[in-house]
Amino acid sequence: MAEQPRDPAVSIWVKPPKTTRRRGAAPTGLSRERIVAATVALLDTDGVQAFSMRKLAAQLDVTPMSVYWYVDNKDELLELALDEAIGRIRITPLEDHGDWRRHLRALAHEYRRCFQEHPWATELAGRYLALGPNSLLFTTSAIGAITRSGLPADHAGAALGLIFEYAYGFAVLETQWLRRVRASGLSEEEFYKVVYNIVEQADARFVEQAERIDKDGTNSPAARDRRFTQGLDLALAGIDTAIPATP
Repeated sequence: MAEQPRDPAVSIWVKPPKTTRRRGAAPTGLSRERIVAATVALLDTDGVQAFSMRKLAAQLDVTPMSVYWYVDNKDELLELALDEAIGRIRITPLEDHGDWRRHLRALAHEYRRCFQEHPWATELAGRYLALGPNSLLFTTSAIGAITRSGLPADHAGAALGLIFEYAYGFAVLETQWLRRVRASGLSEEEFYKVVYNIVEQADARFVEQAERIDKDGTNSPAARDRRFTQGLDLALAGIDTAIPATP
């Protein structure tokens, strides 16, 4: 089935309801939930570029036409898959502790973990509108936390951007790095040494300066975890300084 060109501003979450139904009976044994779960699994394995409706149908052991009973095109399915991945973020109710810093810190770590477990989601998060129910729950939870901080309302959006755009940007670079490592066929440590040697030959002064801010000289998972946590703590500390002093 040929897919029609899609307006990039259109989202499955805001599109008008269908006025017509497809002919015949819906395929048995299928549901939108099952299709989305299979899509997430396939994306985890193959990534966005290799994903196709035909591969998905083969995974489900159905015809491609059966899938189109539940979505109109691949874009809609990828939107659903993205929101499903976001829905796997663990969100603790703010009321359980009332600490806005702790809440935003936990959300940021979960946000990064989501992209670590579903690297394809970094690409889709920049392509589709975050309007699904899970995405909105995540956003609402973050807004609920920042409004308890005492930060002026006209700074709240920038503060959340500082936290979550940082987390997203970190995840994008981390995903790209790991993709290069896998493509090289080397271990992460071996690949880092190759890159380090290339940079050292290109500009030894850069290496000398880099060592002044990174004594470890590694890009291991532990080093990335440390850098992410330190950056997050600095961002939260910066937000703290913008909160007016209580009389």
